[in-house]
Amino acid sequence: MVRRATAVLRPIGERLIGLLVVPVPTPSDALRRGPFRGDAFSSASRSSWLTSRLGIALGICFGVCFVTGLLSHAIQHPPGWFWWPARPVALYRVTQGMHVATGLAAFPLLSVKVWSVYPKLFTWPPARTVAHAAERLLIVVLMAASLFQLVTGLFNVAHWYSLMPWGFLHAHYWTAWLGVGALLVHVATKLPVIRQSLRRSEPSLLDKPVGEAGLSRRGVLGVAGAAVVAVTLATVGQTVRPLSRLSVLAPRRPDIGPQGLPVNTTAIGARVTTPALDPAYRLVLRGPAGERLFTPDDLAAMPQCTADLPITCVEGWSAGASWTGVRLSDLVELVGGSTVDTVLVESLQESGYRSSLLDPAHLADPLTLLALRLNGEPLHLDHGYPCRLIAPNRPGVLQTKWVGAVTVMAR
Repeated sequence: MVRRATAVLRPIGERLIGLLVVPVPTPSDALRRGPFRGDAFSSASRSSWLTSRLGIALGICFGVCFVTGLLSHAIQHPPGWFWWPARPVALYRVTQGMHVATGLAAFPLLSVKVWSVYPKLFTWPPARTVAHAAERLLIVVLMAASLFQLVTGLFNVAHWYSLMPWGFLHAHYWTAWLGVGALLVHVATKLPVIRQSLRRSEPSLLDKPVGEAGLSRRGVLGVAGAAVVAVTLATVGQTVRPLSRLSVLAPRRPDIGPQGLPVNTTAIGARVTTPALDPAYRLVLRGPAGERLFTPDDLAAMPQCTADLPITCVEGWSAGASWTGVRLSDLVELVGGSTVDTVLVESLQESGYRSSLLDPAHLADPLTLLALRLNGEPLHLDHGYPCRLIAPNRPGVLQTKWVGAVTVMAR
């Protein structure tokens, strides 16, 4: 069977390989104008040495950004095989902070990388073979996906959703797979060039100014590195609180907002002001043993627990705070549930992130609270009054505010 399949597939493979090396007709030299002229680009600062090193730095940024972004997507939309722990409590704070930080750092790296290689887009002839044409088309896909990811990610961080008439989450997720696939194929095709460039030192060319720009290749690398440091310091303070005053470009500061904590969605924006302040408000608790209703005073009369936990938003900002409230596991037990159950937490808001599922690992954690107080004060309305979910190691979009119902799901 194997021999028969090999006998059938081998000729097909040979024909495909033959098609890839078929020469592509060369356009007339009369069309070789503008940037296609041989002397159109004269700067000697560009080289495979420089491009390879920029590519390694950019590849590291893209790799970290892709893995941490994939992790964040899985936490918010978990497949059946996925499990995310409750401890350490700040793990998601680190991974999502790295996701946004490396995405922002990729802006200057990608800009300098494109500058170092864009003359190659105008090589003559534009394509030598079918394989060469396919390789160049793949570069277009890689560039388009990279720019789309970085620009839409920036729009998301800045909350410029009106500039994205499509669903950001799914577009960002699937384009990431497209970009990484194109990147891996591109690296595979350029691997011989990269290896050769990394072995080459060329000190006489690297350490003195060359070309019209007056910068050596090491100088170009230094400018790129300085730009990365500047962008990082100007934004990472939204995650690293001691650097918050340096982060003049960060869309959030971790110490600014109601009760000293930022918010993304206000009560007015979520349209929950009336139901949250209604004297008739009752928390609905459902479980195997039936349904119970709780007023805010009922919840405050129960045993209280205080936990120091961060709020970590998918946009990259995070801030730690002290939360006080009722352990969710204690509430679940009142209606016949247990810590091996999954719990649905629903908000009073009618759209947006209005509910979240809490898995057994988080439900069983003693730091998972239905919080009533923040930093010793009653919850501000924008932070989820009369009560909100706060659990360790979860994205902010899953820390449901203005909780209206808690339901123990069937196992």
